[in-house]
Amino acid sequence: MCLGIPVQVLECGEHFARCQGRNGEVRVGLSLVGRQAVGTWLLTFLDAAHEVITAERAAAIDAALAALDAAQNGATDFTAFFADLDREPQLPEFLRTEQS
Repeated sequence: MCLGIPVQVLECGEHFARCQGRNGEVRVGLSLVGRQAVGTWLLTFLDAAHEVITAERAAAIDAALAALDAAQNGATDFTAFFADLDREPQLPEFLRTEQS
């Protein structure tokens, strides 16, 4: 299984960027996303950037990865990792019908 890891660009060259993520600093290939500005968040797989993402999405992915780590260590309460767990589930917009 391959997991996407969010990282933030610290320094960027033409083909590679120095980035910071949950596992420290990494060198990330940019061939799929091109050169990026410092501060940009990237979703990486095997040290290659596959997608430019928002800071909010990066935080959500990091929380999910932290929950996975916690589960592997025997945790059963995941409310600290997923802020939306104590709300009523919502249908996606495209499945909702208009109420008159």
